[in-house]
Amino acid sequence: MSTIEALPLFPLTSHLFPGGRLPLRIFEPRYVRMVKESFDRPHAFAMCMLDPSGDKASNTHIWPLATLVRVVDFDALDDGMLGITVEGVQKVEILSVDSETDGLRVGTVRPLPNWPEAPLDEAYLPLKEKLAEVYQSYPELGQLYSDPHWMDAAWLAQRWLEVVPLEAGQKQKLWAGNPNQALSLLDQLIQTG
Repeated sequence: MSTIEALPLFPLTSHLFPGGRLPLRIFEPRYVRMVKESFDRPHAFAMCMLDPSGDKASNTHIWPLATLVRVVDFDALDDGMLGITVEGVQKVEILSVDSETDGLRVGTVRPLPNWPEAPLDEAYLPLKEKLAEVYQSYPELGQLYSDPHWMDAAWLAQRWLEVVPLEAGQKQKLWAGNPNQALSLLDQLIQTG
C-alpha cells in the first residue's frame, strides 16, 4: 500500500502488529462479507484497537493506528463459523471512519512506516527468553511462527505488544515510538510483574 485508501476495519480489544499472525473466528454477516470481498484486494482489511472511551455512533471508538492484514489461511469450522488466519503487513493511520448499512466500518487509511528490522540489544535478551517460554506454554501462539525473528528488536517488541495485557491507549503510544522504547518499558513491566 502506497497511497490513501478506503478499507474495511475489523476492531478488536486485542491487536495484531506487522509481522504477527492471528487466528480469527468470523461469524457476523458483515465480517463474513468483509473476508469474502478481501480476496479481490491485495490487502484484506485493517485491524484496529477499540477505544472504550469513544462513541460507537460517531465512530470515535477506534484508535487511529491500525495494521493492514492479509488472509494467509482459511477454513470452514465445524461450528459453521469461518476460521481465518491473518498476517500483519503494514502500519496504517485511520484518517476517518464511516459505517455501511450492515454496520461494517470502513476507514480511510494512509500507510505509515513499519518499524525497521534492528538487532536486539543484549539488555533485552531476557525478553526474548521469556517470550519463547510464553510460546512454549501456549503452543497455539508459538506454532503461528515457523521462523521467529528472535534477534530483531522490532519483531520482538511487536510480538510482546500483542500478548502483554496493556490498555490499548498505552499500546498505541508505544507503537508511535520506536522498538527500543517499547522494549524498555516492556522489560520494566515484566521484571516487576
